[in-house]
Amino acid sequence: MRRTRENPEVHAGSMADIAFLLLIFFLVTTTIQTDVGLDRKLPSDDVINHIDVNERNVLRISLNKNDELFVEDRVLNIDRLKQQAIAFLDNGGATENQIFCDYCKGARNPKSSDNPQKAIISFSSDREASYGTYVTIQDQLAQAYRELRNREAQRLYGQDFAAMEDKFYAAETKPAEKAALKINVERIREMFPMNITEAELNVQSQKVSQ
Repeated sequence: MRRTRENPEVHAGSMADIAFLLLIFFLVTTTIQTDVGLDRKLPSDDVINHIDVNERNVLRISLNKNDELFVEDRVLNIDRLKQQAIAFLDNGGATENQIFCDYCKGARNPKSSDNPQKAIISFSSDREASYGTYVTIQDQLAQAYRELRNREAQRLYGQDFAAMEDKFYAAETKPAEKAALKINVERIREMFPMNITEAELNVQSQKVSQ
């Protein structure tokens, strides 16, 4: 009598459980990249709108749907925006003005900002403008503040403001050193506060003596 050969069976009952466990493992250990945004804390629009704002203390920037940048209704190349913002923030006011900035190194144009504390950058963007251009403009403005803050931090404390901030937020920095750094960091921030708003401003027109 001829014996029939039996084919060996593969027991795959636990394969589904193994695959499920592997799936969970990869989901837990895999890093999922999130969307990149703007890591910046902007001042509250409610606070800005309750400040007495004169026209000369506002730098108006707008981006249209064609990604064209306008500064005070004039077309401007985005690469020049940082220097334009620095000139506005660092203007320092007219010398005869009682609220001029004594540490500013600008042109002291009576038609421009009185001091960095009063200087506000108003930025409006069309909904159809590209997000990449929007981020580039915000980055140019951030660089303007960073350059001015670094300049004053170097003058007063002999180091860049960015380095001071990094050391202040570092976990290994000792509490006593953090306390001293906090005073210095807050002083620089007060000298050049980041006043950027995308809200409508209640602007008061004021005549400027020629």
